[in-house]
Amino acid sequence: MNIYLPLKLLILLFLFFLSFTAKAQNETPKDSISNELNDVVISQNKKTFTNINGNIKVDVANSIYNSIPNSVDLLAKLPTIQISSDKENIIVVGKGNPLIYIDNQKSGMNDLNALSVADIKTIEIIQNPSSKYEAEGRSVILITRKFSKKDSFRTEISEVASFKKHYNNYLGFNWGFKKNKLEWKVNFNYNRLNPWENHSIDYQITDADIASKYEVTANSKINQFVFGGGLFYKINDDDSFSFTINSKLHADEFPINTFTENKNKEALNNVVTLSENDNRKNFVNSFLNYTKIIKSIDTQLFTGFQYSNFDRSSLSYVQNNFNDTAFELEQIRDQKFKVDVFSGRADLERKFKSELKLEFGGLYSSANSKSDFDIFYYDTSKNEISHYDFKEENSAGYTQLSGKFREIDFSIGLRVENTKVLGKFKADVLPLIDKNYTNLFPKAQFTFVIDSAKSISLNYAKSISRPNYSSLSNSATYINPYFLYAGNINLDPTFTNEISSTFQYHEKSVKLSFYQNKNPVFNSFFYDKTQNIMTFKEVNLDKESGFNLDFEIPFSYKLWTTTNSVILSLAKIEDTSAVFLTSKPYMYYYSNNEFKLPKNYTFVVGWWGATKQNKGIFEDDANFIMDASLSKKIKKWNFTLSCNDIFKSTIYKEQFTINYVRSKARYVVNANEISIAVRYSFGKIKESEFNEKRVDENENRIR
Repeated sequence: MNIYLPLKLLILLFLFFLSFTAKAQNETPKDSISNELNDVVISQNKKTFTNINGNIKVDVANSIYNSIPNSVDLLAKLPTIQISSDKENIIVVGKGNPLIYIDNQKSGMNDLNALSVADIKTIEIIQNPSSKYEAEGRSVILITRKFSKKDSFRTEISEVASFKKHYNNYLGFNWGFKKNKLEWKVNFNYNRLNPWENHSIDYQITDADIASKYEVTANSKINQFVFGGGLFYKINDDDSFSFTINSKLHADEFPINTFTENKNKEALNNVVTLSENDNRKNFVNSFLNYTKIIKSIDTQLFTGFQYSNFDRSSLSYVQNNFNDTAFELEQIRDQKFKVDVFSGRADLERKFKSELKLEFGGLYSSANSKSDFDIFYYDTSKNEISHYDFKEENSAGYTQLSGKFREIDFSIGLRVENTKVLGKFKADVLPLIDKNYTNLFPKAQFTFVIDSAKSISLNYAKSISRPNYSSLSNSATYINPYFLYAGNINLDPTFTNEISSTFQYHEKSVKLSFYQNKNPVFNSFFYDKTQNIMTFKEVNLDKESGFNLDFEIPFSYKLWTTTNSVILSLAKIEDTSAVFLTSKPYMYYYSNNEFKLPKNYTFVVGWWGATKQNKGIFEDDANFIMDASLSKKIKKWNFTLSCNDIFKSTIYKEQFTINYVRSKARYVVNANEISIAVRYSFGKIKESEFNEKRVDENENRIR
């Protein structure tokens, strides 16, 4: 069925409805005219994007972005942020994986999926986080939610119809209530998704005379229930208490079709692999916080506890057809992964009259994961069973001094972290992984104010990036009889040293930075000659270094407001197991253009892309993505028509040679979309009194 004809009709009806309602809105019956003045409203056009020292802040609540159906897709629209094709990872260009904070609380991808866009007030991309933030990551994405300060309530209902290759639907409900010292918030979302994905890999093992290529296509049927609630109670002017819980239940049924051509010396096999998969991913996160303000000495104390749980199960039935014969059952793969994380922390902040602020605090967290798989082989009628237990304990303490000396703003901090790791298969007597290490993470920032419009800042930071818990499991995904995707229980963290300088002129800025990574994590191939199986998994390579030159250029002219980011990068990745190709500069660019039109219309057109990337080992092809949206606000209704990936160009290509394996990969993301969003809200929305913090500093690893 051709979906473009009904789509065109829907768009025409949508535009006709907007025109009709706008006309009706402007018409006032004569007998309804009154001299009584009910309300006086002072309106001001707020900037969607602001830039301070390269830190970009986005006003989501008062922009067209509040109509995007989920927070992960919202982040993908913002400058320098890129989302992986499986939507499990976030990259800040030139910075790698960021920390994610919601209301100054440490969060992760699961929390993002459980967060309603209707609850988001602003998003800030912090390029140089201080020691107050943990050493994990070189940048921070800070999300601030909106709540009410005065006695009030708000209710919002949203519906988004999304037309991609298949139809997707997002239904959301958000409710907030505040009375005296008590504030409640509740959200519930149901998403019915039908994503499509495709990828292929063509690889050769020259010393083994093997050439193989496969193409995978998956059509999923996903049911998602996202819900949560929070309670905030202000005991008195100096004491407050809060409790929040959120959850996401994900059920995914998807068949995978794989077409493989494998040549091993003189033997040539064409294989069709069909696998029926039933996945379940359930996440719950809760935290309890208490804040105490001691006004006599201008001090604030925060204490909190947090518990998170992620439970994933996967059941797969695999069958193969060799050379157009017949399908035969190959395996039943039953895999389970579960991680529980408990943490507690305390922070103390003291302000002095001399504009100095001293902060210090500590944290303890404990993570326990279990990774089990049971594989039944039909040809031998045997089971392969494995149980792997992993435990990690982190203890951290930090201190930070910030203030102003003459015309210099400064922030100096030091963080110390101790990590204990124990990994053991149940069948083994001795542990396979046994580590205990302590590291120091200094950070410093100095800003020299030249005048009211210009400033120069210098930054230094040492940071760490730890693998997420599921990457440290022994799970594996069956692609075809010759190829597996697998976790790596031996992954080590990556350590980064970075120095940068930023020149700010009004809202424009230019930043130059240099970084060095030790043990960076990238994908690699491992070939087992005895079983004739290739395994693709993440590994630690030797080193990575690079320069970034970042330009942030916003400006406005009449009805037009534009935000532009240009990053020139030179990255060099090296490893003894890989063939070093070449390292050349490449460019990332982003442009967002907003037009405020008459009669409460807003039109936004934006694009981003990158030139061809040569990073020493890895080569990525160039890409260019363009989106457009039209929004209309009518009293308590908001209508948005969006067209994403207009030219159907979200295709990623990569090639590299590592462990004597030469590979070319192609990933096709089904991002081409036409969506219609309708949102109705009533009640009043004011500033929030919520001042929570996440306790678990490793929560982004819970996946």
